[in-house]
Amino acid sequence: MLSKVFASSTYGIDALLVEVETHVEKGIPLFSIVGLPDSAIKESKERVAAAIKNSGYEFPIKKITINLAPADFKKEGSAFDLSIAIGILASLEKIPLDTLQSTVILGELALDGMLRPIKGALPIAVECKKNNINKLILPLECAKEAAIVDGVDVFGFENLGEVIDFLNGTIKKEKIYVDLKEVFSIANKYQLDFADVKGQENVKRALEVAAAGGHNIIMIGPPGSGKTMLAKRLPSILPPLTFEEALHTTKIHSVAGILQKNQALITERPFRSPHHTVSDAALVGGGSFPRPGEVSFANHGVLFLDELPEFKKNVLEVLRQPLEDGRVTVSRSKMSLEFPANVMLAAAMNPCPCGFFTDPTRECSCNSIQIQKYMSKISGPLLDRIDIHIEVPAVKYKELSSENKSENSEQIRERVVKAREIQQSRFKSNAHIFSNSGMGSKEVRNYCKLDNTCSELLKMAMNKFGLSARAYDRILKVSRTIADLESSDSILPHHISEAIQYRSLDRELWKR
Repeated sequence: MLSKVFASSTYGIDALLVEVETHVEKGIPLFSIVGLPDSAIKESKERVAAAIKNSGYEFPIKKITINLAPADFKKEGSAFDLSIAIGILASLEKIPLDTLQSTVILGELALDGMLRPIKGALPIAVECKKNNINKLILPLECAKEAAIVDGVDVFGFENLGEVIDFLNGTIKKEKIYVDLKEVFSIANKYQLDFADVKGQENVKRALEVAAAGGHNIIMIGPPGSGKTMLAKRLPSILPPLTFEEALHTTKIHSVAGILQKNQALITERPFRSPHHTVSDAALVGGGSFPRPGEVSFANHGVLFLDELPEFKKNVLEVLRQPLEDGRVTVSRSKMSLEFPANVMLAAAMNPCPCGFFTDPTRECSCNSIQIQKYMSKISGPLLDRIDIHIEVPAVKYKELSSENKSENSEQIRERVVKAREIQQSRFKSNAHIFSNSGMGSKEVRNYCKLDNTCSELLKMAMNKFGLSARAYDRILKVSRTIADLESSDSILPHHISEAIQYRSLDRELWKR
């Protein structure tokens, strides 16, 4: 007898519907799965057989053929176990075929029939809604993230026996419900706060400007000056995630299987800090069957690269395209996938190999050639994509021992949100620009006009400090953000002056 069960397979960060066709007939006992399955699906034969037997049902000693349609793209993972088991039982008339209509069934089976969580529950639910499928059966652990999608009834189960009884109508099950208001009520409850940081007021200000305009930032300072501590607190001053941003970010984490247990939605800006030994595929995504990398996991959040010159040069170079385009395209001979990478890059580095080149209290042991070689590990094209360079000096004892309370993240975030609102109004006619950092040459000319005083100031600074041509647009963009923080329509001389201070690595000091 023939039965058909709907399942789904992830493809990039999206999902595609798959029809599991099961045909059971008399003949030499054989269990075959066709339709471009990977090794995990082929091995489901043993899991499905054991799970059916241990759930109290007889496994047929017959010829069983499973077809995963459409057969022209590769399916992977163990999520088809449950749909294959249900298909076999439906072919044996243990489950009515009419109960399988407009229902997607997915789950990994343990040998005792228990259900284990799967990857990609959220994009699968989105695909169900797109195809007007109103019922989704999943393992209980990953049902909450799928229930975020309105218009799809999600049911969570713990074992195969429960699913069979539910489809037969012998038990009733309430659909999983997620209260989005409750989920977002815990948003922005960051454990780390800028109030914890003593001193470094100029660096805090630079991070506020970076957050307000979505600018990439690099911090240069001696060891122990607080670069990592400051970077970890950067997400706490970024604007709250919108529902669309949260959904997009959660899809990426869901597909990769790194979403926390029973977590319905990511409601805080992600912060990813890969080690400097990371490979290029792990950073931007890749593999024989492409998976997202760290730059995509940080989508709508912060990607922090500590000890930037210690990263391999080829790893840093692959970042150039994602930082420019906001997405990663991974091409293989049989497929080409695109992963979002709308991130804010925060990087940290020492000023020289020993770390004390700019420290007034410690003597630097590096010569000019060593410093130049160390700085050259970061290419010009990568620096070209970093708008703000800020020096982070060592914190003095007086500041460390001070009892004065620093401004907290919530206060800073209020100013950042107001500045972002001004930018959203400015770029409302351009769907591809969300903040000042995304401005192209045309937008810079339109929104960053200077009067004669500002023009002369910028000209003098470029000549005096030996600023490069690439620094010109960066200074204008950052000046526009500083003006937005003050709700100023025009860029004023003090906005230009502050922006010039954020181009440390372009000064001749670092080129000696």
